[in-house]
Amino acid sequence: MAQPPSLFSGQALRDPVRRQGYRELGQRLLFLLFALAIFRLGTHVPIPGLDPVQVAEIFKSTKGTVVDMLSMFTGGAMERMSIFALGIMPYITASIVVQLMATVIPSWEALRKEGESGKRKLSQYTRIGTLGLAIVQGIGLCATMLSQGAALSSGLSFYVPALTSLVAGSMFLMWLGEQITERGVGNGISLLIVAGIVATFPAMVLQSFQLIQQGQASLISLLVVSVLALAVVVGVVFMEKAQRRVPVNYAQRQQGKAAYSRQQQSHLPLKINMAGVIPAIFASSMLLFPATLGQLIGTSPNPSGWQQFLQDVVLALSPGQPLYLALFAAMIIFFCYFYTALVFSPKEVSENLKRSGAYVPGIRPGDQTSRYLDHVLNRLTFIGSIYITLVCVLPLILQGAFSIPIHLGGASLLIVVVVMLDFVAQMQSHLVSQQYHDQTLLRQPGPSVTNQS
Repeated sequence: MAQPPSLFSGQALRDPVRRQGYRELGQRLLFLLFALAIFRLGTHVPIPGLDPVQVAEIFKSTKGTVVDMLSMFTGGAMERMSIFALGIMPYITASIVVQLMATVIPSWEALRKEGESGKRKLSQYTRIGTLGLAIVQGIGLCATMLSQGAALSSGLSFYVPALTSLVAGSMFLMWLGEQITERGVGNGISLLIVAGIVATFPAMVLQSFQLIQQGQASLISLLVVSVLALAVVVGVVFMEKAQRRVPVNYAQRQQGKAAYSRQQQSHLPLKINMAGVIPAIFASSMLLFPATLGQLIGTSPNPSGWQQFLQDVVLALSPGQPLYLALFAAMIIFFCYFYTALVFSPKEVSENLKRSGAYVPGIRPGDQTSRYLDHVLNRLTFIGSIYITLVCVLPLILQGAFSIPIHLGGASLLIVVVVMLDFVAQMQSHLVSQQYHDQTLLRQPGPSVTNQS
């Protein structure tokens, strides 16, 4: 039997139906590139009322701390104190809070189960929470710049334009991410984070060679980091493609007088990492911003009592420190279980299987199937949480053990690889769905034409 042509083969490109799908995909990709270009442009637009020289000196003194990680997630906007300095972190934090509340507050849990209308309502709560968090974090950042002597004025003449710019920038990024999801390809929020991370790679490579020339790093350390990064990428791809296929049989069906006596066999694919990149993003956002504010506020040549306390907290929360590693690992494991419970419900899946006449071989439909799926899911989530924790934490441990001066974040590599895998999968899914939609339209009979006098 002849195999169907690949989506990207020459025969597929000559198919008019598929060419239409490629044209629409091209339009979506152009919109995505345009949106990312706007994001990169905004990271270079400074907020009003700040002295750029003093801002550069402040962030120069925080090199090698947790501020570098936050600046990486914002694509350098934090270091430049641009209108996108808050990044997308207020939205991510608000999403965490809303999803946690949806499991605690019964009315919010009912909204989550209502479908699209409930999701829209929860999205509205998330936007309101994003606005509130952006205002609070913006005030803290403005107060930090004012206390460090980077502001050109004081009082409302500084706070109003600076805070307005920061809050507007954060809300614009939230809107831009939603537009990418709707009109582009892939998850907009994740792609904005990836764009910020990838934008720092050239500077990281240049810094690596500069360290080698200055004698602060060796070529061997650069090779070790490169091999480690390649191993992380290969491991992430392997684990993200891994599945646990639960066999499912469909009982004998009868349609009219005809009975289908042959059982249909299928499987239920369960990914080892159902939570995807969400645990790494959530855990990073929960640790980064408080430590960043503490780092900026606590930097002083003659610290007072509370500034000394903040400096101690920041030192304990610096990447590679035991407290940071312990909290980071615990948060990743927690969000793995939490988000997996949100996206997959064994009880609902077992009820859907029972209604469709399907069953797991050797397992009674109903509650026993639900308990079996829950048991399998817990084991998979345990393996997945350990895998994500090792990917995110192990590079930091190795950096500290071998004194590698080149920063390599396992979380950043995990985010980039997982989001790009999802991006490619959504591109292929869009082409397949567009082809099916167009072929369905072609098979429909056209409207009849009658002569009218």
